[in-house]
Amino acid sequence: MNKQDIAEKVQGVLGTTKADAERAVECVIDTIVAALKKEEDVSIAGLGIFKTKMRAARAARNPRTGATVQVPAMRVPKFQAAKALKEAVK
Repeated sequence: MNKQDIAEKVQGVLGTTKADAERAVECVIDTIVAALKKEEDVSIAGLGIFKTKMRAARAARNPRTGATVQVPAMRVPKFQAAKALKEAVK
């Protein structure tokens, strides 16, 4: 399932146009991304929590050349699934 499929489901539930459903899905995604950029957590009941965490700097290896490369510390997104989601997937 991709973003287009989700927009089609939203369209079916809301009974709106396809363009309105796509804008609604895009708005939700943009809101989550904007909150994560501000280092805020996004909690959706029954789904989970979107967070960011710091990944420490480390040494990595270039697979093509075998040379060691330093990877700087960076903030990365993280998703923690809710208990309800975990149970539904079982």
